[in-house]
Amino acid sequence: MSDFVFQEMFPLGDDATEYRLLTQEHISQGMYNDIPMLHVAPEGLIHLTETAFKDVSHLYRTSHLELLKEIIDDPDSSANDRYVALELMKNAVISAEGEFPMCQDTGTAIIIGKKGQRVWTDFSDEKAIAQGVFHAYQKHNFRYSQLAPITLVEEKNTGNNLPAQIELYAVDGDEYHFLFMAKGGGSANKTRLFQETKAILTPESLTNFIKEKIKGLGTSGCPPYHLGVVIGGTSAETNLKTVKLATAKYLDTLPTTGSHTAHAFRDMDFEDTLLNISRELGIGAQFGGKYFCLDVRVIRLPRHGASVPIGIGVSCSADRHMKAKITRKGIFLEKLDSNPSRFLPADDDTDESAVRIDLNKSMDDIRAMLSRYPVATRLLLTGKMVVARDIAHAKLQERLDRGNDLPGYFKDHIIYYAGPAKTPKGYPSGSFGPTTAERMDPYVPGFQKTGGSLVMLAKGNRAKSITRSCKQFGGFYLGSIGGPAARLGKECITDIETIEYPELGMEAIFRITVKDFPAFIVVDDKGNDFFEGFLC
Repeated sequence: MSDFVFQEMFPLGDDATEYRLLTQEHISQGMYNDIPMLHVAPEGLIHLTETAFKDVSHLYRTSHLELLKEIIDDPDSSANDRYVALELMKNAVISAEGEFPMCQDTGTAIIIGKKGQRVWTDFSDEKAIAQGVFHAYQKHNFRYSQLAPITLVEEKNTGNNLPAQIELYAVDGDEYHFLFMAKGGGSANKTRLFQETKAILTPESLTNFIKEKIKGLGTSGCPPYHLGVVIGGTSAETNLKTVKLATAKYLDTLPTTGSHTAHAFRDMDFEDTLLNISRELGIGAQFGGKYFCLDVRVIRLPRHGASVPIGIGVSCSADRHMKAKITRKGIFLEKLDSNPSRFLPADDDTDESAVRIDLNKSMDDIRAMLSRYPVATRLLLTGKMVVARDIAHAKLQERLDRGNDLPGYFKDHIIYYAGPAKTPKGYPSGSFGPTTAERMDPYVPGFQKTGGSLVMLAKGNRAKSITRSCKQFGGFYLGSIGGPAARLGKECITDIETIEYPELGMEAIFRITVKDFPAFIVVDDKGNDFFEGFLC
């Protein structure tokens, strides 16, 4: 019989994170059975959590901004790559002011805590952390996205973005370490799990398999992505959790080789291989080019002999992750970058080649103008548009099912798939970026047949049924850049009014007025789809 040897599954190296001191209050030191203890008051966890979600919703890590700057400076970047990266950098500058969150989908609040056994709290840690989430979403211009199930099929918004996902673990030591994440629905929906067999574990088979799955991610999750790939895992849930942590860079200090003790490790050579593959696809940072991914993390895990789980996931252009810790010296937060403006280029002539579209013209005139240009043409939109997303589309479909017509505004205006965050004081709109287009795909052919939805605006690729419908009814799908919600809300939207279903909150139907709103022609009235051939 062999001797027992304990091996951590995730043997992380030293933490090189730069932290800032938040406060030295709410902690104290004492003794228990002659053992030094660190006592944390509930106010400490509440304050830490609230501040973490304020920071992570407005500020990026410097490393993320540096990767965007590489796109802007790279002479091999496509014009559209540079344009998207520059819009995202402008968005970061506005978001850093602390009023407009970087994305209108301020996400599910996810907190992972590792509590040392010599840290004492005489209260519910989970309750205090949840209270911090509550305060952050109540006080700031964030959006409530969490739905409570009332029946099997009926739901109601909780009105405070709770519940949060809170996971707490007991570890050795006298420190309390945290990872805070705000995960939006668009990028979360790109998480994939595949249950494969031993046959996949050859270099050629694995590479080809993952290449196809990367193509299948599409663009609705707001690239350029931080891509995570995990091979193996003691369970499906372990695999997918590791995917999430990999995209947050939480596992960067893992070993880079494996051993018979069966710990996780990074395969940095395969990371380079997949990054190069992503740059050869041609998808680019949403509208063609090489920067579909900013970087890649590949983690290899031990597995059961009968299972080969492979997980793939992304962190989107709203890369919202930060660490924190509580020690005897105080409560600390990871230092994020509050000065992204230094990454902006001195000259910005990106709008000079864009085609300007007057949205106040008739729908026939707008479509005639769009019909003159090929897919991938860059546009600047000015005028009025109607905003409607999932629930609004379902309600309008109910009208058609009852034998009624679509309202006139759905025929006279382009339809923007979006939902706003709360509006900062003194502004007409809050952060107001596009939502995923494909969720509205089932409604479009029927709407276009009745003269509605003839020009649509959203993010990401769409089903072939949309291309066929646009060709049949003379419609267009315009792609908005996924990610720069703060810039769109502050600089491009000049007026907003609710025109129907106000009880739905951010799911209501709005009419907004925009100025120089950036977009691209993705699907035209001739049956052309920009993404045809790029994506699975």
